[in-house]
Amino acid sequence: MRDLIVTRNRTGESDKRGGYPALLVVGHGSRDPCGASEFHELIALARKRNPALAIEGGFIEFSRPPISQCVNRLAAGGARRIAAVPLMLLAAGHAKDDIPATLVREKMHHPEVEFHYGRALGMRAELLSLMDERISAVIPEEEKEETAVLIVGRGSSDPDANSDLAKISRLFYEGRPYPVVEPAFVSLAPPDVTAGLDRLKKLGAKKIAVFSYFLFTGVLEERIREQSVRFATSEKGLEVECAGYFGPHELVADLLLERYHEAVRGDIRMNCDVCVHRVALPGFEEKVGAPATPHYHPDELGHDHGHDHHHP
Repeated sequence: MRDLIVTRNRTGESDKRGGYPALLVVGHGSRDPCGASEFHELIALARKRNPALAIEGGFIEFSRPPISQCVNRLAAGGARRIAAVPLMLLAAGHAKDDIPATLVREKMHHPEVEFHYGRALGMRAELLSLMDERISAVIPEEEKEETAVLIVGRGSSDPDANSDLAKISRLFYEGRPYPVVEPAFVSLAPPDVTAGLDRLKKLGAKKIAVFSYFLFTGVLEERIREQSVRFATSEKGLEVECAGYFGPHELVADLLLERYHEAVRGDIRMNCDVCVHRVALPGFEEKVGAPATPHYHPDELGHDHGHDHHHP
């Protein structure tokens, strides 16, 4: 699927008209308007850091605008090359399936436009540093050696994406004073937040810092905080501090623009070694070679969504 939409340009990023391909930032969307607002704050940061670049940001579900409206605006503004970057921390189903299929659909609607596709933000030292900054804001330096850390991700039906959070937890542990760093998930995959906290308690933790491995706030990010507070309330002698999430930060904006430049150069470097669409992993055999289909946003016209479970 990706081979149909990724154009590899190795001769330079500037197109024949002397400009640069437009940037289409694709977010997941949230039922929480605050989460969508933070997404748009990050888009504004990216525009500020590269004012000559045409940038649009939209969502595959829940929030507005949908991707089709963003592509329509860019095409109407004269863009003939668009680099789409999934604004997602880890590459799971949306980045691997929904967005590529959506871009194929947009190519059908806009045959005059050439689409490039980038990769998710992924595991980066900048994000580890920003996470350390967020945790340091609630854990004093002198208490770090006695504080366990629970990193809570969204959770996915993609085992590759879930395994990435385990690697991130280990990378964060290396070279830092925290005695133990564990991963957990708020949905779709075990261990959940409560199980992760309970494991740390059984390992002897008296104080735990919980970091939500999310770019923005939202229903799931709020759920992490609620479950953490509930667990701390029920456990005597255990202190739990919520360290927040990444948020619309300049480091994230810079990483987003780096992914844009990679996409334009054709330097994607997607990890496909353990992708469920290529390798028959236990329990996911039916996904090997399965076709990807576009993810229709509730606000897009001219389609029959079929079900209401994607609507806010």
